[in-house]
Amino acid sequence: MMNKFSRSSCLLLALVAFPASPAYCYTVTITAGPRAIYLQVGNGTFTGFFSSGGIPGNNTTVNLVSVTVPAAQVGSGTPLTMTTNSTATASFWDGFTFCTVPAQVYIGGFFRRPGNAAGTATLTVNTPATLTTTGSSIPFTKISWVSSGIGDTGVQPIPSGTFTGGTQTLATFPVNTWRESCHAFSYLNDQVVGSGTYTGRATYTLSAP
Repeated sequence: MMNKFSRSSCLLLALVAFPASPAYCYTVTITAGPRAIYLQVGNGTFTGFFSSGGIPGNNTTVNLVSVTVPAAQVGSGTPLTMTTNSTATASFWDGFTFCTVPAQVYIGGFFRRPGNAAGTATLTVNTPATLTTTGSSIPFTKISWVSSGIGDTGVQPIPSGTFTGGTQTLATFPVNTWRESCHAFSYLNDQVVGSGTYTGRATYTLSAP
């Protein structure tokens, strides 16, 4: 029997409503080594940089992505840019600045195995069906993201998308690769909702059999 090998990280998303009255994409081949998996969503912890022998650590921070909807714009159909409290801008691969905060959230990591071992890790995200406040809710499908970045001209390893509610696959990490992107989130804002702070958690997991 094989044990599933995984790491998870979370984002908390919030929308504040009132009643109506670009990261450089990066994919790197890494040296084979002891079986390891690393995922960072927002703030992470690393001793040094991976490219020079750095060691990843655990970071229990759950970063927030949020937007406040002005009363006059509730349900207008004009998407609104969300911002984050994450301070992560640089890659722990080599220290290069990939993301712009508070506009983008860093998402990346690696999957490594020894020798010529094969395999692929899968990055998924799980969300509830809705963001909720007392007596009201907003579908998670109203939140999407664009994967882009500073000086980016290539295909993003963790592409743009929209939350579906439930578990969805975002990307695959072939063995012995480091992959990262920066995501800018937005709220569709196409329905009239009551006042309140609507919250929901997105849990990202990088796993391999």
